[in-house]
Amino acid sequence: MAPGLRKLALTAHLTFSFGWIGAVVAYLALGVAAATRQDTQTVRAAWIAMEVTGWFAIVPLALAALLTGLVMSLGTPWGLFRHYWVVISLVLTILCTVVLLLHMPTVSHLAGIAAQADGANIGGLGGDLLHPGVGLLVLLAITVLNVYKPRGVTPYGWRKQQEMRSRPAQRDAAVS
Repeated sequence: MAPGLRKLALTAHLTFSFGWIGAVVAYLALGVAAATRQDTQTVRAAWIAMEVTGWFAIVPLALAALLTGLVMSLGTPWGLFRHYWVVISLVLTILCTVVLLLHMPTVSHLAGIAAQADGANIGGLGGDLLHPGVGLLVLLAITVLNVYKPRGVTPYGWRKQQEMRSRPAQRDAAVS
């Protein structure tokens, strides 16, 4: 990947990834409001806003972060399966995205209940704290992995390194 294109892809990936984290923080704040407030209108509004935030911010940002992460790994020397930190980041990102996509219909259902419920029944909804809380921790762990890039190559990465090291020797032998 050309340096200019790589920087563009990295900029997009960072924007989508940090946007995902920010949207999860906003969703979590709405979940706290729904869980701690007794006001019917606040609980109703929080659930409706969680649905909108989930479908129109978190889901698109998660998918875009996953896609741009794949582009970055395939278009740079880090590779997709060469380093453990990349593989772990990929697996955790896929896991977060799948859990998010499986959880969002429940959020939509609960937002529908909140929109229809009367004041006496809405108090039992509470807030959605577990999914966004754990999701935020996992997203922060992925961020730490991507910043610190711990050492360790996969067996595939080791083979690729050996191939790269042997190519100059093969080329020199062919020239002699």
